[in-house]
Amino acid sequence: MNKFLIDGHEMAYLDIGDGPVIVFGHSYLWDSTMWAPQIAHLSQSYRCIVPELWAHGQSDYAPEQTRTLQDYAKQVLALLDDLQIERFSIVGLSVGGMWGTELVSLALARVDALVLMDTFVGLEPEVAHKKYFAMLETIAVEQHVPDSIIQTVVPLFFANEAHQNHPELVTAFAQSLEQVKGQQAVELAKIGRMVFGRRDQIEEIENFALPTLIAVGQEDKPRPVLESYLMQDCISGSQLVQIPNAGHISNLEQPELVNRILLDFFAGVLPR
Repeated sequence: MNKFLIDGHEMAYLDIGDGPVIVFGHSYLWDSTMWAPQIAHLSQSYRCIVPELWAHGQSDYAPEQTRTLQDYAKQVLALLDDLQIERFSIVGLSVGGMWGTELVSLALARVDALVLMDTFVGLEPEVAHKKYFAMLETIAVEQHVPDSIIQTVVPLFFANEAHQNHPELVTAFAQSLEQVKGQQAVELAKIGRMVFGRRDQIEEIENFALPTLIAVGQEDKPRPVLESYLMQDCISGSQLVQIPNAGHISNLEQPELVNRILLDFFAGVLPR
């Protein structure tokens, strides 16, 4: 794991492979390891860079001046500048797509292609916004993730039959939430407020004129398929793929299919 010092804090990131650069953004409450099946395959043809969100994985807590996903996108761009990477593509899942589109807006001329997975870059629907902010407040105050919240949150990330089809994924995720304690709980809640209190980018993505793939698990609960269709309508020429038998973390529930989708997409749009 590599470290990049910015605003006095260390951002952890993976940097694996050679070739055209692909920047991966992981989900909230996960880290760079969630992309392991994809990195194993794509790093054979591409240089894969996976920054870890503040307070996730091996990254430090967020710098004081980091208040929005746009701020974080600027920090990722600074990382790419430090690595002397001029051109790159983005694969963002969930919050990875939310800051990924912010990064496109910041550096549109430098982005070769965009993949948005199980994400939505409009405003969080009001009912969900209230529910998530209430959970985040509880986590911050109690400085851990109560069992009642774990029982509510874990099923949101997976397909309906995940307990039977991928019990190891479900169990590992639940255990990771159980281990969140103290200041980390406070810092994760801070990041959560940035995610669910994000700004509306729907009008901005209408200006994106680059190869764009939108992919969504057919059983994604937090980011239902309809939201992906709304984004497809906004980005001219974008294509949409539904991933069967997958929920929010579709790349881990259907890794072989997602690998094939990504390889096919990038083979068609990136110069080799």
